[in-house]
Amino acid sequence: MDSQDFRHPTRAFDELSYDSPDQFLFGSAPRPIEFENGMVIGGGEVYPEINFTLSGLSVNEENWPKIKRQYKEMTESVLDRAVKRRCSALVLEVELLPGLTKKPAWGIEITRLVREIMRTFEAEEGLKSLMRLTPNDIREYERPPRMRSGQLWDAMMEIFRGGAQAGADMLAIESTGGKEIHDDALMRADLKSVIFSLGVMGVRDMRNLWSEIVKIAQKNGAVASGDTGCGFANTAMVLADQGMIPRVFAAIVRMASISRGLIAYEEGARGPGKDCGYENPYIKAIAGVPISMEGKSSACAHSSPLGNIPAATADLWSNESVQKVNLLGGSAPAVSMEQLLYDCRLFNTAGREGARSALRLRDWLAKSDAGRDPQAYILRPEVVFQISEELVAIQEPLPRTKKAVELGIETLKSGVRDGELSIDKREEIWLERLEEGLEEIPSDPQEFWGEIYDSLDREKFIPEEYGLTVPN
Repeated sequence: MDSQDFRHPTRAFDELSYDSPDQFLFGSAPRPIEFENGMVIGGGEVYPEINFTLSGLSVNEENWPKIKRQYKEMTESVLDRAVKRRCSALVLEVELLPGLTKKPAWGIEITRLVREIMRTFEAEEGLKSLMRLTPNDIREYERPPRMRSGQLWDAMMEIFRGGAQAGADMLAIESTGGKEIHDDALMRADLKSVIFSLGVMGVRDMRNLWSEIVKIAQKNGAVASGDTGCGFANTAMVLADQGMIPRVFAAIVRMASISRGLIAYEEGARGPGKDCGYENPYIKAIAGVPISMEGKSSACAHSSPLGNIPAATADLWSNESVQKVNLLGGSAPAVSMEQLLYDCRLFNTAGREGARSALRLRDWLAKSDAGRDPQAYILRPEVVFQISEELVAIQEPLPRTKKAVELGIETLKSGVRDGELSIDKREEIWLERLEEGLEEIPSDPQEFWGEIYDSLDREKFIPEEYGLTVPN
């Protein structure tokens, strides 16, 4: 292995960011982020974060005028609805499609277009807003992917630079390092390969990627916000919902993604953590950064067994994404924004009435869904707090990944035993299998790499792109 991948992180988190689980709730983070327009994320108020995307258009030269028109219409419809519903502030995320990332000039132009409309509404209507820009991780469109170099890497970095210069307030990504082996591992419910992809490959990719994103953000006046385990744990969540893998396995994949996600903040990211990272509550408890979350509000994008529980610790409340289609209530992006706004008003009303009211709402949000699915159960605020207390004692990513999985399994078994979590008998058997499989996995990355090397399909990934060399 390349020794440069074991350099010390910019920041180390060796203690929890909270003194008590009663402090751990929505709207407030120990390390809030203040922006020039006065918006403070994590400073006591939950803001809606709206995300929208194109409908029925391929990204190509012929459709380029239509693409720009759709983004203009979606942005204006969202902000106009926000003004009519007396929204005072919001966050708008632009997740660039692959075609808009592969051609940086297009992605940058869309960023500038949307941001200028936002500035106009702020100047003329008093609607404060911030933009999060999320380029697509296009590295996976080359097989096997080149993770640290090449044309696709260069295009991503150009988007980050140009997007920040065009007015993006926050930079984010849903990175995919390690996904080359993770997808097959999911289908086989292969815990060993899952942990290697997240706890070794993913961690090393995050270290390299986020050190670059942080530099770009600092140089260009933007905030390096965060990453998400979407391509890993959310894929597991969808497969479990389809009955293709056990739900407890999907929950454990979520636990395995925590250490990987934390790397962005060790490298200098400041939050808010990205919405589709349901592991974000653990990040918030450990790093103290504000987070965006989604749950029932993301039903417009995908079904989710998590419902209300992600809102318990959210600082931004997101819809995941919605296409530009017309509903009876207007354009889908505008309708989705209105739904987010009303949820946020409820959170903020409880918060203004004091800690007791906020805690009561937080606990209701958790209790309403926590016992119905193992993926929800591991997001209970008290569970997150207890597990995070043990994770901060471990600084090395692979042992921390293993510990998160171990504690996740123990927590699910305890929930079943205490009657707080309901799962099928077949799922209980899987918990035992996972526990046994975990015991066989080394805690040393070099030993793990040497042990797993022969079982991996090396046509699917380039070890050197992860700083990995052929073991002796």
